[in-house]
Amino acid sequence: MKDKKIGFAMTGSFCTFRRVIDELRILAETGATILPIMSPIAYETDTRFGKAQDFINEIKAITGHDIIHTIVDAEPIGPKNLFDALVIAPCTGNTLAKLAGGITDTSVTMAAKATLRNQKPVIVAVSTNDGLGGSGKNIGHLLNVQNLYFVPYGQDDPVHKTNSLVADMSQITETVHDALMGTQRQPVIF
Repeated sequence: MKDKKIGFAMTGSFCTFRRVIDELRILAETGATILPIMSPIAYETDTRFGKAQDFINEIKAITGHDIIHTIVDAEPIGPKNLFDALVIAPCTGNTLAKLAGGITDTSVTMAAKATLRNQKPVIVAVSTNDGLGGSGKNIGHLLNVQNLYFVPYGQDDPVHKTNSLVADMSQITETVHDALMGTQRQPVIF
């Protein structure tokens, strides 16, 4: 993926940040230019999974770029045609709903709107506790959106969290590669 410009957006599924950042590092090793984006919640919130500033510092070190975290900073993505593809990992149920409903109220949804406007692939790595509940209809809708691709996902704990779905974050780089070729990997893991 050398010479490709990839937007990499993170939303507030904090429990997956470590796995996602590890995959961000792998994606960066392909030679692609990675431009990081974080939703305001992901950018500002300290949790039991880590401090926001620590994640910000690590992401900046991996990508070599400042993080886009406001709508104002994300707005030029479309007119400047900045990305060959955009990854949203993790993508929460809240962000799934916004994407399905055409709502553009964060840096991440603005980046998605801009990338789709330019007919470029948006790759979604879902992470939501209600994927087989309230978010199920939004996933179903988004599976049919042109230029939107899913990192393969499945239930992460079918016994204790029966509605929860999480992408196999280790497949992010391969999914980006396939999406750039116009191909959807098998989206549902059994």
